[in-house]
Amino acid sequence: METTFQPAVATIDAVEAAALVVSQHLVGWLISATGAIVLLIVGWIAAGLAERWVSTAMGRVGGFDETLRRFFSKVVRYAILIVIGVAVLAQFGVQTASILAALGAAGLAIGLALQGTLQNIAAGIMLLVLRPFRVGEFIQAGGVSGGVQEIGLFATELKTFDGIYIMVPNSQLWNTAVTNFSRNPLRSNDMVTGIGYGDDIDKACALMLGLIEADERVLKDPAPQVFISDLADSSVNLTARYWTSNADFWATKLHLRKAIKKALDENGISIPFPQRDIHVIAAGDGKSGVVATPAASDADRS
Repeated sequence: METTFQPAVATIDAVEAAALVVSQHLVGWLISATGAIVLLIVGWIAAGLAERWVSTAMGRVGGFDETLRRFFSKVVRYAILIVIGVAVLAQFGVQTASILAALGAAGLAIGLALQGTLQNIAAGIMLLVLRPFRVGEFIQAGGVSGGVQEIGLFATELKTFDGIYIMVPNSQLWNTAVTNFSRNPLRSNDMVTGIGYGDDIDKACALMLGLIEADERVLKDPAPQVFISDLADSSVNLTARYWTSNADFWATKLHLRKAIKKALDENGISIPFPQRDIHVIAAGDGKSGVVATPAASDADRS
């Protein structure tokens, strides 16, 4: 009988040993998984808190650029998340050296495959360091224009005058000339107005200069000027040049354009437009020919 039960006992012992081993591995895996989940949750929360803390701390520094504040806070967040990711993998027995080697190989492969993306990252870093534009400024570059909403590592977000969202790759902005309309505190404007050849030039210049000097938004130094800029086909072009603060540029320009038009109309000074005179010439055979020529100026007609 003992011989009969020995195989069964051995089988039971083997099953119990296997179950013990499985349970030990399962418990160890559950502990590792639980620790990894807790580490992920804590790391995610810590990364968010660190990002907000860095952003708030840099925001309290007077004169610290808004773009750099956002950039450094994002760098701190992603650095913490990378460390947490490596620690989570280590929880499951993955060797750190293997992780670093894998990351190096993956980085090389990704770098070769995403050269354009890496160019955007390099351009984004250069834009953040040299700062040709900042958040809140209005720029024109690479065929697009708009107010800068955010400068990221890969692209820059713009918002146009009519509220359209534009995302521009950083390499496109870095490899072209950038016109920044908001950087300098003062701006000059040349407002061109055409009058007829028969109108009083001195009177028109005095009217325009008086309107400009009377506007409080126009700076006294440099002094505003009104001068003849061109003798065009149908008009004498007068240019009014003045300086204002950047914030008052558009409001002043729109107001003076309307005021100058009304003042010229009230004083009988015309603003001509291109015309064409048609001359009917009678030929010797009794047939008529039509010749169209540009309209002559008032001085030519006199």
